[in-house]
Amino acid sequence: MKLRILTLTLASTLLAACGGKGEQSADAAKTGDAGAAKEKVLNVYNYSDYIAEDTIPNFEKASGIKVVYDTFDSDEMVETKLLAGSSGYDLVVPTLNFFGRQIQAGVFLPLDKSKIPNLANLDPEVMKRIAQQDPDNKYGVPYMIGTTGIGYNVDKVKAAFGSTDIANSWDLVFKPENLAKLKDCGVTILDTPSDLIPIALNYLKLDPHSQDPAQIQQAADLIKKIRPYVQNFHSSQYVTSLANGSTCLAVGWSGDIIQARDRAEEAKNGVNIAYSIPKEGAPQWFDMLAIPKDAPHPENAYAFINYLLQPEVAAANTNFIHYANPVPKATPLVSEDIRNDPTIYPPADVAAKMFTYSINPPEVDKLYTRLWTEIKTGR
Repeated sequence: MKLRILTLTLASTLLAACGGKGEQSADAAKTGDAGAAKEKVLNVYNYSDYIAEDTIPNFEKASGIKVVYDTFDSDEMVETKLLAGSSGYDLVVPTLNFFGRQIQAGVFLPLDKSKIPNLANLDPEVMKRIAQQDPDNKYGVPYMIGTTGIGYNVDKVKAAFGSTDIANSWDLVFKPENLAKLKDCGVTILDTPSDLIPIALNYLKLDPHSQDPAQIQQAADLIKKIRPYVQNFHSSQYVTSLANGSTCLAVGWSGDIIQARDRAEEAKNGVNIAYSIPKEGAPQWFDMLAIPKDAPHPENAYAFINYLLQPEVAAANTNFIHYANPVPKATPLVSEDIRNDPTIYPPADVAAKMFTYSINPPEVDKLYTRLWTEIKTGR
């Protein structure tokens, strides 16, 4: 889910594979000459740093299909393009709650499952959960699974509280007296009301899917109380700032925070980062693979989806981005430290407290947006 920082290595690999820069390449593919050359093109719109470095080159070599890989910063960007129509993309990667309402808007092609034989590799339980928003799994295929939780600098939290036990609870974030102790070392909150408001609702022991304006206001009021101690609201830069020690707490996405931890370890800079799924419960989200109904090369999209569902490919992607994949046969191929990490593959008792995001009607989305503006501006 969400923005992942595009590393220079990955950028170089993808640009070399794609033959150019994002939007320009996709537009060129949309308006280029017809014929066999055009048919061997696949336009992908995905989060950055969200695929193994060799996945696209290997697919291109195996299939002869040229991949144009564009990246986006948020689900809102994807939705804007899809709703406007004629995006030129053959494959997009929306998060499940956005995907659900995009299905309702009629922007996707119903899947011809006969063209994706590797659907048989998917976890049936994951498919059941997704079917709540995509009945009969008609329009989408899960790509990756993650959670939203707390990333923190172990040493700085321990210095402020005497131990890191408090990092296992949303109390660390939502009690002003706690967050105040970390203000000077840097606090970042995701700039996404669709994440933070449901988290706040759940913390208040309210339904995280609530559409009641009064309850949503309660959640916003809770976040407003901690606003004075938040350095910034951002959905990407915390990966770097956690890794270099300029941020000591971030409410963020699991894989991003684990990447920050690994970057700090690789840099040997003395920064010790950890990630927690708070005991009160946290969101679990699914990023989906879907084909726009006006995709210029849907057959190539089917080929790529089927390729991504090969166990060895799914495992390679997980090993690179540190998000769980929905292919059980891939798990033995995932690095042991990743598959045994309970923050990536949560145990049953932790998973039982997780919740998914709901599809909000337009009036609730507008309320979320208005309240989030108030929160960020301190009004």
